[in-house]
Amino acid sequence: MYEKYVMSSSIIKFLSDVRANNNREWFNANKNEYLEAKDEFVKMVDFLIPSLAVNTPTLRGLEAKDCIFRIYRDVRFGKDKSPYKTSMGAVIAPGGRKSAMAGYYLHIEPGGCLLAGGSYSPPGDMLKKIRSEIYYNSDEFKEIILAPDFKNYFNELEGAKLVRPPVGFPKDFKDIDLLKFKHYTIFHRFDDSKVGNNDFLMMAINIFEKMNPFIDFLNRALQ
Repeated sequence: MYEKYVMSSSIIKFLSDVRANNNREWFNANKNEYLEAKDEFVKMVDFLIPSLAVNTPTLRGLEAKDCIFRIYRDVRFGKDKSPYKTSMGAVIAPGGRKSAMAGYYLHIEPGGCLLAGGSYSPPGDMLKKIRSEIYYNSDEFKEIILAPDFKNYFNELEGAKLVRPPVGFPKDFKDIDLLKFKHYTIFHRFDDSKVGNNDFLMMAINIFEKMNPFIDFLNRALQ
């Protein structure tokens, strides 16, 4: 049984403040608020990793610092020059945020909180492996994504798709639409108010574990 974890509401408050004051002067003047929110997020991820590793041993030894994205935006190429992200996110996968393997994603953002899983924008060779696994085992894959429990939590696969069938696969394949995805990802969205609840991380663990058949299928292909 998982130990109790006491939450705080510092993350949503800080991110809301950043959205209203996205400039370096405000950020530097409120650095302590940032550090408090960051520390809370690190604790959350450090709690989730060993909890998920109970059923996913490849996560053992992973640390929050390997998983969490920086709050500082890369403003070199975009029109939006806001220096800070208005969200906090972490990829919990073997190897952390730079992993090529499918994994779990925690995203906290005012009005846009979600728990996600799968493989986002995999390199071409990895994407082909996933499509091949689905091609040869489409009935098994459909059994996973069409299961009532799966649809209750995640509804359906989400993400950009090709207009035409991918190269190298027969156009008349009965489940060709499943091969058109550029990302193989699922999402569970939740209200901001849940982040400050003491049972939030237990909810997150439960939902992440509902993703396991889907993630295991993808990683079977990628391995």
